[in-house]
Amino acid sequence: MSFERRVLVWMCVLIAVNQIGFGGIVPVMPLYALTFGVSASAIGLAVAIYGLARFCLAMPAGQLSDRLGRRPTLALGGLVSATGSVWCALATGYPEFIVARFVAGAGAGLVLTTGQVVLADITTPERRGRTMAIYQGTFIFAVGIGPFPGGLIAEYWGLAAPFWVYGGLGLTASAIAWFAVGETRGLGTEGAGGRKRPAFITQIRMLGDQVGYLLVCTIAFMNGVVRTGGLFTIIPVLGATMLAMGASEIGFGLALGSVMGLLAAYPTGMLIDRFGRKAVIVPATLLTATSMVLFCWAPSALWFTAACVVWGIAASVGGSAPAAYAADSAAPGMNAAAMSTFRMAGDLGYVIGPIGLGFVVDAQGPVVALLLAAAPMALVGLLFARLAPETYRAKG
Repeated sequence: MSFERRVLVWMCVLIAVNQIGFGGIVPVMPLYALTFGVSASAIGLAVAIYGLARFCLAMPAGQLSDRLGRRPTLALGGLVSATGSVWCALATGYPEFIVARFVAGAGAGLVLTTGQVVLADITTPERRGRTMAIYQGTFIFAVGIGPFPGGLIAEYWGLAAPFWVYGGLGLTASAIAWFAVGETRGLGTEGAGGRKRPAFITQIRMLGDQVGYLLVCTIAFMNGVVRTGGLFTIIPVLGATMLAMGASEIGFGLALGSVMGLLAAYPTGMLIDRFGRKAVIVPATLLTATSMVLFCWAPSALWFTAACVVWGIAASVGGSAPAAYAADSAAPGMNAAAMSTFRMAGDLGYVIGPIGLGFVVDAQGPVVALLLAAAPMALVGLLFARLAPETYRAKG
């Protein structure tokens, strides 16, 4: 097995372990926050603070991975994430819970940003779509399958129990990073011709001059808004209050959607490498917006589950293609800058989505909030179709 393939395998194992733990708290996090006697907007803050930490750590994570290496940064992220998760379980009040969520999000920022840098390091444009799709499929599957055991654990052992499990899985991910993932720093510098790499901030400015890169970062931002503001904040509450679904039923729907997303991942990667990034990014973005509309008018648990399936496929497809596009945009030696900025855009959506949509829920209800998330998602997909240049398409 080649070094690059071995790194991919272990990165998939690492991200699966880490994200199953994260997914396990998705159906219970809003309900756990409610135990502190807070409003929907405060629930949104509990989700958003996690994203704020990831946003704050995205750029430092890229710089740290360039200075210390990818492997130590991944391992450190797992340790910090585990610490924050255990603290969440032990929190005695809402303010303490918010601080603990920030610590857990900081660890996640290190892991997720560095993970995408590693993927950019080990890929070339010819196979980037398939590699990103395998990783993203594993990521989405783990996040989506996690709510099912997470819901069951919460029902049998209490709402704090999934946070304890997430802490243990964070430690496991840290060990995998340190002992199994090979160091990839330096693999992405081919073609630099021995030239000195520009300063990190200069690299960011160079990327900002590319219209396509700015648009794909906007898509990452909107994916963050829809995922955390819609799926993680509103939809579990909508299923519980409007359809009388339990945590395990909600978790099952999200898990099934992720299974379907996993099945779609590798064929999608082949399409990305064969027909280009735009041919996949645009329909996936529009399908994501459609899934939010389906949740709005789901009349039963069965329809809710069907909406989860549409979401799972769209999320899997719409995660790998934009990441491949962002990596294509990086000049040799600039993988950390390109992927950390791309990741930061998504994390900004993670911050704004839960808070903004939480306020809309308080004022107008969950249906209006989901529609307000879907409309700009569709708009940015259409703008990308019109304005973004293609970065790679197979010859022949």
